[in-house]
Amino acid sequence: MDILTLFCEIDDFFLAYERWQATHWVPKDTPPETRGHPRQPHPSEVMTILIAFHQSGYRTFKHFYQRHVWGQWRTAFANLVSYTRFVHLKQDVLTLLTHYLAARLGECSGISFVDSTRLRVCDNKRISSHKVFAGKAERGKTSLGWFYGFKLHLVINDTGDLLDVVLTPGNTDDRKPLCGMEPDGQFHDTLYGDRGYISEDLPEKIRKQEVNLVYKVRKNMDPLDLSVSEEVLLKKRMLIESVFGVLKTQMRLEHSRHRSYENFQVKVASALIAYQLSENKPSLNFDELQQSKDLPMSIND
Repeated sequence: MDILTLFCEIDDFFLAYERWQATHWVPKDTPPETRGHPRQPHPSEVMTILIAFHQSGYRTFKHFYQRHVWGQWRTAFANLVSYTRFVHLKQDVLTLLTHYLAARLGECSGISFVDSTRLRVCDNKRISSHKVFAGKAERGKTSLGWFYGFKLHLVINDTGDLLDVVLTPGNTDDRKPLCGMEPDGQFHDTLYGDRGYISEDLPEKIRKQEVNLVYKVRKNMDPLDLSVSEEVLLKKRMLIESVFGVLKTQMRLEHSRHRSYENFQVKVASALIAYQLSENKPSLNFDELQQSKDLPMSIND
């Protein structure tokens, strides 16, 4: 997506958000007028630059802002500020980014995959001296070992679109976010997960929300009573691992030198939006599955 199209979409959202805010929020006192024209980018411009960074391929935001934004987009953004000032402005659009991400979530097609991934905020050797995320990040353990940071829980559909996003401390059980599903939630039919979602009562709890939880079982457990389609789609659960790979390698989701918890949230939201706006997402090819006779003609069989 080119920069002009991205800005237009974000600015349209911002105008709609302002109209919604005017009808739902108590109006604030008008700030006193200041002399001259304030040299500060519009919130839509700040959001555009933040999201564009994750689509750019740059490794660090500082290099992207100083070299690309100032070097090539200076005429497109009339009120650019210094990099240090822009870092402070990032926190002002956190709420807007959160709402925009919610507005860009995909639709459930009847097939969903759920999993979590670690987001480390520092090297394990620096855990004892790390202060930025004190009281928010926690030590957790995955199949890759111990880490200090957060867990990003995602639910995606078969085309790789994000359906739900939850950010929790690193020691949160993967099953806990599923317990908070609302009765009028957007998920239905079948949700596929790994062994981290094994539970005696969780499947029954979310079945009340019209969701059938299917997960991999351990070798010492009795196999679940699954249909042919469910068995095949359970093996395709690795689709969500591909999504995590894109988020971490292409969208630069993970970073270990954040200045504040708010800036960390901004980075996560911006990366997820950039992924959701991308055209080439990992997805399942049902035509190939049916041609290989792995799936019946109807996935509901």
